[in-house]
Amino acid sequence: MVVDDEALVRSGFELILNASDGIQVVATVEGAQAADVIRREHPDVVLLDIRMPDVDGLTVLREVRTLPEPPTVAMLTTFDTDEYILTALRSGAAGFLLKDTEPEQLAHLVRTLAAGGVVMSPKASRALLRGHPGAGTPQVAEDVARVNLLTDRERDVLVLIAEGLSNADIGTRLHLSAGTVKDHVSSILTKLRVSSRVQAALLAERAGLLGDDGANRAGGNG
Repeated sequence: MVVDDEALVRSGFELILNASDGIQVVATVEGAQAADVIRREHPDVVLLDIRMPDVDGLTVLREVRTLPEPPTVAMLTTFDTDEYILTALRSGAAGFLLKDTEPEQLAHLVRTLAAGGVVMSPKASRALLRGHPGAGTPQVAEDVARVNLLTDRERDVLVLIAEGLSNADIGTRLHLSAGTVKDHVSSILTKLRVSSRVQAALLAERAGLLGDDGANRAGGNG
C-alpha cells in the first residue's frame, strides 16, 4: 500500500510494483484515508510519506503501530536528511526509501521489508546521526557500551541486520538455523535495549561496526 499526497508518486509506485513478480498494490491513498484503508485491506507493507499536508506521516505511523497486527511501514521522503526520519525510526518504522529510488531497486526493497529486513541508506543514516542532538554526547558512549556487550557472533548478526538482511538471509550467510538466528536477534535487541531491528541498526552505525563505504543496506538506495 502506498500513502502519499502526490498522485504522481502514488501512480508511479503502483505501476512499478504491480509490474513486479509477487507484489500487488492493494491501495494507494492520501494520508487522511490511510489508517482506515490499512484496517480494511491489511497490507503486509506500507510505504508512507513522512510529510503530507492533510495529516503528518508520523501521526499515521503511530496510529498504525497500535493495530493488533500492524504492517511493516517504511517512510517515503525526498531528502535523506529529513529531520523527522530519526523520530519515525524510533517510533517503529522499518526504514525509509527516498522517492527517487531507482525503479529496478524499488521491488527489491519492498520484498526486503516484507521479509523483515531493514531498508535504510548508510549514507543517509550517518547524516542523521551526525545531525542528531545526541551525537557526540555521553548517550553515544552508553550506546556503544551496550554494543560491546554483544558476543562476536551477535555482532556478526547485528552487522547483517544493519545491511537489511532478513533472518532467513542471515542464516544462509552465517550457516545458522532459523531458530538460532531468531535467538541471536532476540538477545541483541535485549542487550541493546531497543525494540526494533532498525533501532539496532542505528546503534551499529554509532558503534562504528559499519564501514564508511559499506554496501547499501537492503540493496541500498543511496
